[in-house]
Amino acid sequence: MNNIIVFCETDNGKLCDVSLELLTKGRALAQTLNCNLEALLIGYNVENLADELYKYGVNKVHLADDKQLEFFRTLPYASITIALFKQEKPQIALFGATSIGRDLAPRVSSALHSGLTADCTSLEIGDHKDAKGNEWKNLLYQIRPAFGGNIIATIVNPECRPQMATVREGVMKKEVAAVPAKGTVSKIDVKSILTDADMAVEIIERHIEEKKIDIKGAQIIVAGGYGVGSKENFKLIHDLAKVLGAEVGASRAAVDAGFTEHERQIGQTGVTVRPKLFISVGISGQIQHTAGMDGSSMIISINNDPEAPIHKIADYSIIGDLNEVLPKMIASYKKHSK
Repeated sequence: MNNIIVFCETDNGKLCDVSLELLTKGRALAQTLNCNLEALLIGYNVENLADELYKYGVNKVHLADDKQLEFFRTLPYASITIALFKQEKPQIALFGATSIGRDLAPRVSSALHSGLTADCTSLEIGDHKDAKGNEWKNLLYQIRPAFGGNIIATIVNPECRPQMATVREGVMKKEVAAVPAKGTVSKIDVKSILTDADMAVEIIERHIEEKKIDIKGAQIIVAGGYGVGSKENFKLIHDLAKVLGAEVGASRAAVDAGFTEHERQIGQTGVTVRPKLFISVGISGQIQHTAGMDGSSMIISINNDPEAPIHKIADYSIIGDLNEVLPKMIASYKKHSK
């Protein structure tokens, strides 16, 4: 009761990174609230994953393991989650902002009449006092950009439980606990929950296309923005990335302008990355973009506008024309890497 539950996604028998990131954050929240961290694991032949969950500080794993649950389907997964939340009454429930989480979380929230904040960039615990003088302690601060990224909103849900939030992959850090939890497994009686109506949708075949571009795990990223000017100029971004052994990223403005593929988009509406080195070229640095890369270990900005916001978060700034700067960087790296 009143614990934190994280819905844990799996893919081909492995826990998804976004779930491990949420467990890491959930562990910190649980320590602040002095409550337990629990996980909901749904699938088939996934009980063996409990040992990995313990490493992230999970005190209890709620396990729904059944052949019918091997692949995600909205209705059965939602029914199990809703039944568990009604029974356990968690104070906080966290979901990954994936295609599965964005399908499942709203349905659960609607059924339980609880609030849900999507695509949070930060989660904290704090107090809240409204205009009438009512005060609540230890609420979940669900923090996310709003109004097109022009403000950062802190959203609270004082009345209803659980307080629910989704977080995109890469936003939170993934770290195992210093001391693994001595967790337990609580098996959910799937057959007592699911009805024939829940199984109305049948999976006949599954076709999965592997990602051709995956910048999430890259250690070095060279990203171009609208300031690059053209698709032709964007070739310089690729040239620099090639000599550095880096991946190519882009801002939304660059993608919308047709300079590169959508799969390379970084920011609120793209992917969140945490490389060791992020080189920003021709990117102004609006919050919609920086929300997806400000966790980089080192940021180098290249922009001919000395007032560009990107310089405020950059470790090193180069004020200049990319058509002059990038060829010099490429030539210098080739010279000194021999």
